[in-house]
Order: sequence, then structure tokens, then C-alpha cells
Amino acid sequence: MDVKVERSIPGAISEVFDAWLDASVPGAFGYDSEKLIVDMKVDGLWYWLTREGTPHFGRFLEVERPARLRQSWMSPYTLGQESIVTVTFEPRDTGTLMTLVHAGLPNDQMVAAHERGWAQILDALGAGFDARAGQRAAG
Repeated sequence: MDVKVERSIPGAISEVFDAWLDASVPGAFGYDSEKLIVDMKVDGLWYWLTREGTPHFGRFLEVERPARLRQSWMSPYTLGQESIVTVTFEPRDTGTLMTLVHAGLPNDQMVAAHERGWAQILDALGAGFDARAGQRAAG
């Protein structure tokens, strides 16, 4: 079972890619973590402990800056089963189309939960870029 979430982010593809991997950016991978360990390379491991105490972990399967990331993903919310998260970044006239596909989720309940969660995360990332674009336009 898969989830697909897309957002148009008002930023250049390299800026959006880099922001996604910057844990200090709201909506980024690993944002607001208790602990985050990332070895950003193919077969590099990652571990993310949320502030609520939920562990997430996996390894990077593809790292193609600035167009694509693919990683295995396990957590209590995948019932401990390995799933795959693929994030693509495509340049558009208005910025970057960011598409996140989370494949291999174990059941409908986990699909619904991940769809809500990923949507909130990408909305937060987009809101940060919207705010920066507004500041540039005003300044």
C-alpha cells in the first residue's frame, strides 16, 4: 500500500533539496528530533528519534542531488516492516515540484496516518519557502 503526496515549493530545486535534508528547517527530514544520525550516501544508515520518543530508521538506497532520494523506512508506524520512501524534486516555472511516495505500508490505517503526516510535513516545508518568498518580494 502506497501514499503519494505532492507540493509545489517556491524555491530552486537545489534549495528545496538542501532544505529537505536540513533538520533545522520546519518540515525537513528529521526536523524537531530528539536525536538524528544521517550518513548521506548509498547504503548509509539513518536514525531519527522524534521528540515524542518514536524511533524511525533505515538506509539510503539512492542519493541523486538535487533530483531524487530513496530510502528504506522502518518505525513502529510501519509495524517494524521495511517500507520505501522516494522523494523527487522537479524544476517548475514557479519553483520545485516535490513528490513523496511512501511504498509498502502494511495496512489501510498506516496508509491514512502516513498520508496525513507526510502532508503536514510537506505543508510545513512549503510554508517556510512561502514566507521567505514573501519577505523577498516585500524587501
